[in-house]
Order: sequence, then structure tokens, then C-alpha cells
Amino acid sequence: MQQVRLSDVEERVYQAVAALEARGQVPYPDMIAEESGLSAEEVHAPLHMLTEKNLLHREDSPMAGLDFGPRWCARQMA
Repeated sequence: MQQVRLSDVEERVYQAVAALEARGQVPYPDMIAEESGLSAEEVHAPLHMLTEKNLLHREDSPMAGLDFGPRWCARQMA
């Protein structure tokens, strides 16, 4: 299996998403920022880079009128 190289910030963001999911919390961008110790602006680019690397996927809110922003979920490794 090929190993994906992550920057320090990408690693922090990925670990934050995984930690939130493990605790049963929804990984919204503001929660990811708080968990990773970064600002909301600082997590924006790593979230998109991790999605391009197929490590995260974005889920939009399933309930109309209750949109708290996209959720970012870790991909389950096979």
C-alpha cells in the first residue's frame, strides 16, 4: 500500500477529524479548528488537500434549513 505524505498541518487536521469522530462529535470546520489548535482560516486549505489525497470526504448537511456547514469525515481504510 502506498503511503501518503502529509504536512504537519494536514496531519493535525486529519488527527482532529479522527478524534472528533471517535468521540461521536460532528467534524464541522469550527470544531476541527478548535480540536487542532488552528484558526478556521488555517484549516480550510488542509481540509481540501486531504480531500484531494482521498483521506477525507465532505458531507453537506442532510437537513434543509439546518445547515451548520459541511462535515468533513475521515475515509475508512480498508
